[in-house]
Amino acid sequence: MRKNFGPKSWTYPQPVFIIATYDQQGVPDAMNAAWGGISEENQLSVCISAGHKTTGNIIARKAFTVSMADIDHVAACDYVGLVSGNDTADKMERAGFHTQPAQFVDAPVIQELPMTVECRLVSYDPESCRLVGEIVNISADERILDQQGRIDPDKLRPIIYDPIHHTYRALGPQVGKAFSDGNQLK
Repeated sequence: MRKNFGPKSWTYPQPVFIIATYDQQGVPDAMNAAWGGISEENQLSVCISAGHKTTGNIIARKAFTVSMADIDHVAACDYVGLVSGNDTADKMERAGFHTQPAQFVDAPVIQELPMTVECRLVSYDPESCRLVGEIVNISADERILDQQGRIDPDKLRPIIYDPIHHTYRALGPQVGKAFSDGNQLK
């Protein structure tokens, strides 16, 4: 027997994205967004409303970064989703975040978050709240790389959003090998 819940925004996993921008004066801002993911090979899409300061910054600067929220920064990542840069000028400082300019786009990289996707604005639709960015670079702190120089999710320790219980969860261990394990059923 299955229970029906009707239409909900429930999928697993939902990444916890921290979107960072510069405002008109060059002041860094960030927000927490869970409704997003890869939408094309070199594009990332996120659902964010037009009223966010971050949205206005993206439209003005045509760029943004997306960092993966991690276990070590749960409180800070949640905080930037609780308060608006429209009302809290020292939001980044209160979160304990420090930034540096991204190498390829006009947006900040949050130094405490070890993986960042640099994006150029492709489009924003205020009606659907869909923001699309072209991925122009991904950078990672060396501390989260494996011996082959690739990002190691066990070292990154990203969190996901649980939309049913309104909690953050850790990503789990490897359970299989993609494009391989299914071969046994051929």
